Amino acid sequence: MKTCLIVDDSSIVRRLASKLLEEIGFECAEAENGQLALDACKIKMPDVMLLDWNMPVMNGIDCMKSLREFPGGEDIKIIFCSTHSEMGQIQEALEAGADEYIMKPFDRDILKTKFRQVGVL
Repeated sequence: MKTCLIVDDSSIVRRLASKLLEEIGFECAEAENGQLALDACKIKMPDVMLLDWNMPVMNGIDCMKSLREFPGGEDIKIIFCSTHSEMGQIQEALEAGADEYIMKPFDRDILKTKFRQVGVL
């Protein structure tokens, strides 16, 4: 079973994403900020990460840049997930190492499409 680490400071977003992703066949884990996500990845690298931009402790961009330097970190698929909808911010996330970008709010169909596009579904 493929694994997904859902990283968001909102427990509601984490629970919703977990529910939707479990319904399409993923085993999910959660982290409420970028530092906790990095700590989790040191223990077990997921197949894909759904990563929020704005979080306390460590934001998504800094988390992603650090993760890409981990052994195996270049292989994980990272789908950035944010309320930011400006092209400049989307481009920044993609240039920093994201494989794809989802804007909140999202639904099961959007998740399935993006996860297919990055090759994990």
